[in-house]
Amino acid sequence: MAPSSPAPPTRPRTTARSWLRGVGSWIRSAPGTYVWLTALFVTTVIIHRMSPAFEEEFLRQRSTNIHELSRDPVRVLIASAFWIDNGRWAPYVVLYTVFHARAERWLGTLRWLAVAAAAHILATLVSEGVLAWTIRQGYVAPTTANTLDVGVSYALAGVIAVLTYRVPAPWRPAYLFAVLLFYGIPLIIGPNFTDLGHFTAVLIGLACYPLARSRLRPEERSGPQSREEARSRSQFGKRSWRRCPRGTESPPGQ
Repeated sequence: MAPSSPAPPTRPRTTARSWLRGVGSWIRSAPGTYVWLTALFVTTVIIHRMSPAFEEEFLRQRSTNIHELSRDPVRVLIASAFWIDNGRWAPYVVLYTVFHARAERWLGTLRWLAVAAAAHILATLVSEGVLAWTIRQGYVAPTTANTLDVGVSYALAGVIAVLTYRVPAPWRPAYLFAVLLFYGIPLIIGPNFTDLGHFTAVLIGLACYPLARSRLRPEERSGPQSREEARSRSQFGKRSWRRCPRGTESPPGQ
């Protein structure tokens, strides 16, 4: 009797448990993103339990408008980043996973937080400063000083912009063009202080290149010194391989 041949190896099936482990691993790799997202979920649930009139007044007191910024700027700059005025939390799960989580995994939590905070704070101050000027000039009504302005869109715009440096070089100009187009068209067609804030946040995100520079490969960094460093590394590798006697080729260091 001929011996039976071993059964061919089977490809392991993707189980729900392995999928959950993958999701958990992704979340743990971007803790700041998902802690922030969880906080937004809690505050969104709270908002849905409020009456419309109370909700508007409640959010207005946590808005980064001129009135509240002049009273307690630190409080409202922090508080406004934890409330969503449209009451829809689910879209932010996608946006935070696609942009914030990727940026945090790439830059690290502290650098990612610095970019998001800079975009949120500086874009708010610039847009509200311009709004204050237009009020003084009589271009808009004084009541706009107490408008409702909460949300996380400025921080998101800044992070989307800084991810330009993460996109591979061949696609980077196209990505940057799409970002500038997306945030620039509303500013051109019907500008308001929110559109100005979004575009300002994009510029701030692009200005955060020094935070992203250390995460780039030498050949991706700008400047002659970085290009020379990449070139010297390449030449060193070539020289090291050339110096190996024939028949003993091995990578440098082995």
